Amino acid sequence: MTYQNLTLETRGNVALITLNRPKALNALSSALMDELTDAVRAAEADDGVGAMVITGSDKAFAAGADIGELKAHDFARAYVENLISRNWEEPARARKPVIAAVAGYALGGGCELAMMCDFIIAADNAKFGQPEIRIGVVPGAGGTQRLTRFVGKSKAMEMCLTGRMMDAGEAERAGLASRVVPLADLVDEAVKTAQAIAELSRPAVMATKELVNTAYETTLSEGIRAERRLFHAMFSTADKDEGMAAFLEKREPDWKHR
Repeated sequence: MTYQNLTLETRGNVALITLNRPKALNALSSALMDELTDAVRAAEADDGVGAMVITGSDKAFAAGADIGELKAHDFARAYVENLISRNWEEPARARKPVIAAVAGYALGGGCELAMMCDFIIAADNAKFGQPEIRIGVVPGAGGTQRLTRFVGKSKAMEMCLTGRMMDAGEAERAGLASRVVPLADLVDEAVKTAQAIAELSRPAVMATKELVNTAYETTLSEGIRAERRLFHAMFSTADKDEGMAAFLEKREPDWKHR
């Protein structure tokens, strides 16, 4: 696919996806989300890529969904076209880790897209919010559900009912962002973090991601059971043998990714 609304590049073993609709503050149009779905799938299929970073501009990660497009929908059209479900969820489905590098506004669908990623590194100018209530609708891409799981009921309820924005410091304290870095360092720091992950054993990375998501989505007893089974399964991998041998021999492991 030829991309008109984003760029896709590789930096070593990391795919860097940059949303690129500057005149619209990276508003998430259907065309952009089709391209994002394709870019994430391309990175998933590339054996040379071990992790991904999704970012925007210094001013806006994404200021929300494209309201001009959404206004034209009625219920029947939204339902038949499978609005949002059709082309928004690929970052959440990816087996390889996906980091959101957020600067500026991440509002509405932009905040929801960031939360679909595995974790968020925020620039010090980042602002997060779910302002859908102010245009007479509710969040539709996981805002009420993921935000509540990240920051708790009280703060999520306040943000969704008032549309209040949360700055980067509050986002880190509340658990929405993993950490905050200077704006000038954001993309390099996110790529550096992604590269550190991509250099590890891919089966172990994928299993770890799966298990943390299991903790996020299920009960403690079911999560412990899943963790134990995948822990046992790791003993069948070549990377387990290599990793443990390297540790005992005090050298760097040579991962086989199998």
